[in-house]
Amino acid sequence: MTSLFEPLTLAGTTFRNRVWWSPVCQYSCLAGDGVPNNWHLTHLGSRAVGGFGLVMTEASAVLPEGRISPQDAGMWNEAQQQGWARIVAFGHQQGAAMGIQLAHAGRKASTYRAFPGELKGPVPHSEGGWETVGPSPVAYPRMPQPRELDAAGIRQVIDAFRVAAQRADQAGFDVVEIHSAHGYLLHQFLSPLSNHRGDAYGGDVDGRTRLLIEVVDAVRDVWPVSKALFVRISATDWAEGGWTVDDSVRLASILKHHGVQLIDVSSGGNVTPTGVVPGPGYLVPYAQRIRSAGIAVGAVGFITDPIHADGIIANGDVDAIMVGRAALRDPYWPQRAATQLGVTASLQPAQYHRAAW
Repeated sequence: MTSLFEPLTLAGTTFRNRVWWSPVCQYSCLAGDGVPNNWHLTHLGSRAVGGFGLVMTEASAVLPEGRISPQDAGMWNEAQQQGWARIVAFGHQQGAAMGIQLAHAGRKASTYRAFPGELKGPVPHSEGGWETVGPSPVAYPRMPQPRELDAAGIRQVIDAFRVAAQRADQAGFDVVEIHSAHGYLLHQFLSPLSNHRGDAYGGDVDGRTRLLIEVVDAVRDVWPVSKALFVRISATDWAEGGWTVDDSVRLASILKHHGVQLIDVSSGGNVTPTGVVPGPGYLVPYAQRIRSAGIAVGAVGFITDPIHADGIIANGDVDAIMVGRAALRDPYWPQRAATQLGVTASLQPAQYHRAAW
């Protein structure tokens, strides 16, 4: 057994291996209702069949105005919960743990989905767009200025994450991941480049992390202790004066004591980055530093080679590998990786046994 294919247990959830499907937005709720459909069943079901230990949904908005685009998935009503439930049931039948990423896009909401040949940028109100919100009236580049969230708006966001987590539990999900990365609302509150508030939710690091911690506490209140709770963060803003990896290490230690089992480590997305040179495993050192806070971590970032992925786990750098684009190209990436690494236990379903690697 290789390190990549060792089981991992967090809280009361056991993952059959440590190669996990990363959240990848699909922008495919064509009715604009946030309800996952046959595309999502096929898309996520393929990764469950493909052998991933954890299959994560795309960023799913906790409020309609929290969607990145009008075609985003959501988890704010019963129809969405039921749509997700059938996908979760299928994933479980294939042996995969199923997770949902709960999100609010904040000032980066109300955009076109930017598919090839389609419009890009903010959706005007005349075409179904909506007013965006943020910690401060500071616009993301080439986006409208958001409305600053007041106390009532902040409370609405916290309550929405709580309700969405309840729905996720009822739909049968094994993992909830709170999205606090990539420049979306919770990350906007963390970073001094987007959070200029002078109240309890701004100022120093304690103030800027307050909303995320309150969201985590609200979710933890309703999310069963037998199920794992993750938080995705951007380890750094890649910009002077922004959120840093030292901030991330401190935050990880706090989140551990608030019932979070794993930090899903990504980077950037809040402002225009400087000095970043992406390459295979370029975020692993950041994940490794955050792991020093005594919490499990997952790593992303151009990890496409099975031997490389296995070595990262074997070295004790991280606890799981999140695969995204490589598995958009190959939904059966774990099956191929297992064969390349000499794993004898087959991840292939019986229906595919005649096509063994």
